[in-house]
Amino acid sequence: MPKLAKLLRSYPDIKVELIVDYGLTDIVAQQYDAGVRSGEQVAKDMIAVRIAPDMRMAVVGAPAYFKLHPEPRKPQDLLAHNCINLRLPAHGNTYAWEFAKGNRELRVRVEGQFTFNGTAQLLNAALAGCGLAYVPEGMGEDHLHKGRLRRVLADWCPSYSGYHLFYPSRRQSSAAFALLVDALRHRS
Repeated sequence: MPKLAKLLRSYPDIKVELIVDYGLTDIVAQQYDAGVRSGEQVAKDMIAVRIAPDMRMAVVGAPAYFKLHPEPRKPQDLLAHNCINLRLPAHGNTYAWEFAKGNRELRVRVEGQFTFNGTAQLLNAALAGCGLAYVPEGMGEDHLHKGRLRRVLADWCPSYSGYHLFYPSRRQSSAAFALLVDALRHRS
């Protein structure tokens, strides 16, 4: 975001409106200029511009939780844990946690006392010792380093395509939009 902030300081007439929606919103029908999704979720008829590196998920819990519960050693062990669920409008029900190791891929539908519709709430509940959460690795990094969270099943958490800005191929780009895309573009 620093490049975006610099762009907006340089061009005060450019206005950006951000709407957070965990559903797979149809940006054309809603008349949005662009959207952001993981690369795997971008429709083939859209132009996609990578704005973030590949990411990994992490299963995390507070030390207080692990004082009362053993660490899961394999994804199936999560069925015996209090897991904090995420409900996304696009999925209709709770999100199945995705794991992979070697050629083996698993989706585990976990159970628990809490279900939220945002990852910040998942992380906060895990920090409070309410159970295990499945969150983007970078989101819990600071808490892991400070010992507020512990990570489990790291060898089962694969990376996935990072975030992409996407927009219709038939869109007529303005100079401001082109500047925005360039400011957000991820360069390895």
